[in-house]
Amino acid sequence: MAGSSHGHTPAAWTGVTIMFIGFCVAGAFMVMANPLGFWAGMVIVALGGVVGWAMSAAGLGQPKSAQQPVVTAAAAEKGAPEPVSVES
Repeated sequence: MAGSSHGHTPAAWTGVTIMFIGFCVAGAFMVMANPLGFWAGMVIVALGGVVGWAMSAAGLGQPKSAQQPVVTAAAAEKGAPEPVSVES
């Protein structure tokens, strides 16, 4: 989607990077047949979600006003309602 900035924030990049590292750790320990290491990797994955959420809550995520729906020309032809912009 051209012009979209979904996910291009420090919170998203940090959270996904931590989750990817956890995924790699869990995968490596799965191959080594080590359940404790696998679950440690899964904890890292969950930690990435918490870190991303906390950073977003701290203001490093996408602003709420930027999360308005986008209506394409095809959707407008099908009778989709126009999005309503709410100014705060």
